[in-house]
Amino acid sequence: MGSSILDALNVRVEGTGDKYLVLAHGFGTDQSAWQRVLPYFTRHYSVILYDLVCAGSVNPDHFDYRRYTTLDAYVDDLLNILEALRVPRCAYVGHSISAMIGMLASIRRPDLFSKLILIGASPRFLNDKEYHGGFEQGEIEQVFSAMEANYEAWVNGFAPLAVGADVPTAVREFSRTLFNMRPDISLFVSRTVFNSDLRGILGLVSVPCCIMQTARDMSVPETVAKYMKEHIGGKSTIQWLDTEGHLPHLSAPSYLARQLEIALSQ
Repeated sequence: MGSSILDALNVRVEGTGDKYLVLAHGFGTDQSAWQRVLPYFTRHYSVILYDLVCAGSVNPDHFDYRRYTTLDAYVDDLLNILEALRVPRCAYVGHSISAMIGMLASIRRPDLFSKLILIGASPRFLNDKEYHGGFEQGEIEQVFSAMEANYEAWVNGFAPLAVGADVPTAVREFSRTLFNMRPDISLFVSRTVFNSDLRGILGLVSVPCCIMQTARDMSVPETVAKYMKEHIGGKSTIQWLDTEGHLPHLSAPSYLARQLEIALSQ
């Protein structure tokens, strides 16, 4: 994408504050997921929003299957955006896959990040001998098979489970952005994410981290948040959120905004 990355990934800077805040969305959404959280921060921050290359709002021609086989290419995109915008330092809020992208970026450039706020983050979704990630290999393969067989039916079943809370508007919004993704790209990214194992990099993270964990997240059990806190190299805290599901910025945006304000002030 080169110098056109700001256009290709629909980068926006909103707000008038002299401090920078990045809001990075997760799998299945795009930057619109932050639309009800954004107004809380535009007075005090210059807020950077962008779309991951896999998002349905990005021209699928930009998605290079050879390049985006690991999260490293997504990290390149994030760092290239910050460089193009000449951002000297920022606070970073990453949801799901973008939480891990932010951690990897902070290892490469710890000087760029003052704090990482990690929502629904997981370094490993599969269970291991002494690690509970939440899924067995067979369960993951069933997800991939369902996506391949009938993407529409899979979205209709997955979206309400992921949202968790009984918030129909959030389910509709998540369904909309999932449907916007090209099914083959959605499946490819799902395979990349679910087969990743980033436990080994946690100790390399030196930037202060706040791990935000909701109740009853179908994708990320509470044990993962505790594991991350124990293994992150720098200072880390867990902020337990009194809301359900994997997408609190869709299901409880004003509550999440208040929790983000608290985390950013600490």
